[in-house]
Amino acid sequence: MLVKAHQTGNRLALGHRSPVSQNRFMTTSAKPTPTRRRLLLASDRGDHSSELADILREVGEVDLVATADIPSAPARDISGVVVDINLRSPESVQMVRNKLRSKAYSAVPRLFVLADALHHASMQAWALGATDTIMRPLDAHAILQRIQAAFPASETYDATDRGKMLNRGVAAAHAVITKIFEKLPAGVPLKFSDVVEAEGKILKAIKHSSLREWLTAVGCHHADSYRHCLFVTGFAVAFAQHLGMREEDQRRLTRAALLHDVGKAFIPAEILDKPEKLTPEELAEVREHPRRGYQALAEQGGFPPEMLDVVLHHHELLDGTGYPNALRGNQISDIVRVTTIVDIYAALVEKRPYRMPYTHARAFGVMEKMGGKLDQQLLQAFRPVAFGCF
Repeated sequence: MLVKAHQTGNRLALGHRSPVSQNRFMTTSAKPTPTRRRLLLASDRGDHSSELADILREVGEVDLVATADIPSAPARDISGVVVDINLRSPESVQMVRNKLRSKAYSAVPRLFVLADALHHASMQAWALGATDTIMRPLDAHAILQRIQAAFPASETYDATDRGKMLNRGVAAAHAVITKIFEKLPAGVPLKFSDVVEAEGKILKAIKHSSLREWLTAVGCHHADSYRHCLFVTGFAVAFAQHLGMREEDQRRLTRAALLHDVGKAFIPAEILDKPEKLTPEELAEVREHPRRGYQALAEQGGFPPEMLDVVLHHHELLDGTGYPNALRGNQISDIVRVTTIVDIYAALVEKRPYRMPYTHARAFGVMEKMGGKLDQQLLQAFRPVAFGCF
């Protein structure tokens, strides 16, 4: 049985937050978030944006302007930009890109209004630097929650707190991986609650330290298979936070990354850790790990379909050359596309018994040359994460 990709609940709200913007929220002094904000609403939809402007006025002052009239620099007290344009219009997209690409806007969060849930629309919004997206038809309560979440109260942590958070996060992730590789093959069930218990600690560890520190801590110990899972988890969380995903979507991606290689627990260690090139028979054995992981978790029950989707399909490629089901294009969900990118990148930059690790530039170049096998828009979004972690 295949897990259906692109179910409504499987979509990730993909946004983007530049490193400058992310740093802004993490390092400012811990003061209460103002109850009133000033928002710039840029629209090419005329009267269609008036309803949205009325909703936004519940939480702040709204400057409604046409896209052509977006100022070259935001007002000093602007909290964020809301963009309501036709994302299928090349002219509107290019105009917004030109206006918001300046350094003056680099630290300003931006929310985009989507007219539909199509992958193209969310990717276009993300490519324009979206922090988050909101959907038509407009839901006033949901929109206000998104606006408030986009400008959370800042938190500050000293070096000791950051170190403790990092250690707790690595320990929590390691505990899950240990249960996967040591207890699951022995018949001890892995519970969904085990993963949920770890995810919050992992998210805090990377948010309040850094991906570089996570990779350093993980790289100091752990066997190859353990280390790979922990690397993938770190890259996935950092990518989700860089994209500005909602916290729930960050949690979903964390769970998926932790479990993506669960099937390798059923592959003999002498094959997984073999220092030489695998034989065709051994390679065929390794390629069975997505099915074995999926079957183990599906039989246990209690795991969300999207997690099973990632476990089964994280080696699928957009051109149909992946495995185990040779899925193509829109058959592959957003959460799988993200996991596939971080999985491949982590494998390339890790040290393996048979080769030295690739540099970040070489690894990224290899993935760019994969062309239509990967979601190249997502891959380019991953570039700042990949190049910033070493």
